[in-house]
Amino acid sequence: MPLRVVVVGGSFGGLTTAHQLRRRLSARDCEITLISATDRFTFIPSLPWVALGRRSLEQISFPLAPALGRQAVSFAQETLLRCDPERRVVVTDHGERPYDVLVLATGHRSANEAVAGLGPGDGPGHSLMSPAEAVELRQALAAVLDDPGPLVIGCAPGASCIGPAYEFAFEVDHLLRRRNRRHRAPITFVTPEPHLGHMGMGGAGHVRRLLEDAFEDRGIRYRTSAAITQITPSAVEVEGLGQLEARLAMVIPPLAGVAAVAESGQLANPKGFVVVDERYRHPVHPDIYAVGVAVALPPVEATPVPVNFPKTGDMTEQMATVAAADIAARAGGPPPLVRDLAARCILDMGDRAVYLSVDPVRPPRRRIPTVSEGRHWLWAKRAFERAYLLSAARGRRLPGGLGW
Repeated sequence: MPLRVVVVGGSFGGLTTAHQLRRRLSARDCEITLISATDRFTFIPSLPWVALGRRSLEQISFPLAPALGRQAVSFAQETLLRCDPERRVVVTDHGERPYDVLVLATGHRSANEAVAGLGPGDGPGHSLMSPAEAVELRQALAAVLDDPGPLVIGCAPGASCIGPAYEFAFEVDHLLRRRNRRHRAPITFVTPEPHLGHMGMGGAGHVRRLLEDAFEDRGIRYRTSAAITQITPSAVEVEGLGQLEARLAMVIPPLAGVAAVAESGQLANPKGFVVVDERYRHPVHPDIYAVGVAVALPPVEATPVPVNFPKTGDMTEQMATVAAADIAARAGGPPPLVRDLAARCILDMGDRAVYLSVDPVRPPRRRIPTVSEGRHWLWAKRAFERAYLLSAARGRRLPGGLGW
């Protein structure tokens, strides 16, 4: 009887797990079903470009069912309600699905409630953590471009996805200069990081000096070790600093685990993230795996204002590859090669980009970090986005993790 694997989540973690598992086990040996509440894959790293009007959601997404079908992976558009580890079933809005192995690639819930006034539904603040929020931010930015005013961009205490805030600040600066309106729109960057470029990794190489110089050259004011407490229609309140005037505020919130996992017995920690071992298996339920943002990862260090461990698409794929190899080993395959998570990303700075490679993310590091700046990295980021989408939509995978 084939191994029944249920994968929950249709983003990087779920898609990579399904593809990697199918590479190792045939349809005769393993039945794979991927469940997702949405029927499309969205290339999340491009959401800042959606907010700036450079991409539409259609340009950075594709339907999941055809892509998975090419790999003999079944797709079900269903919403996870809860997991029942004792009975080995997941409960969705369409009923129950039994499994032999369950992979939770459920992503995150944006804890926007951590900052009063951070929308989209209950306040004037904006974020970039979902397609809907990116579209809403694009509309708000269009109004500011027509009638410029102060902008506050940054991250809330406990944020882990910090890169997009830097990208949005640089990209907005570049856009305003192209329209000759930058002088009417002062930009302030507010971050819980103890210094620029910390990014939840403790910093890397000379990225701190690079970002400080870039902000100073562009006239972007910044505040570090800062805790945003509230967003109003006209200001952002920062503990110890008072109110910063803001016609538009874009703040990345902290993340939490999705409710369906958080409320499923003892699967998750108090924040809703799943605790796993080095092969991404649950320590109590070894037939359950978790990959990506759903995984509980402690901060690299204590900071005056909390900054959490970074979570990127590249790191998600690393986790999914290890988990898939470990699942395949149950059917006689070789055990996975386990190693610490590394980080590779390209940070868009509007007219150029910075490539950053850190191995491993958590110090001490086996290699000197790579920090490289230039316009060619911006071209590489754009090319990688297109290549990834074309390849993944055809049921193929790209090697490496350039451009996250």
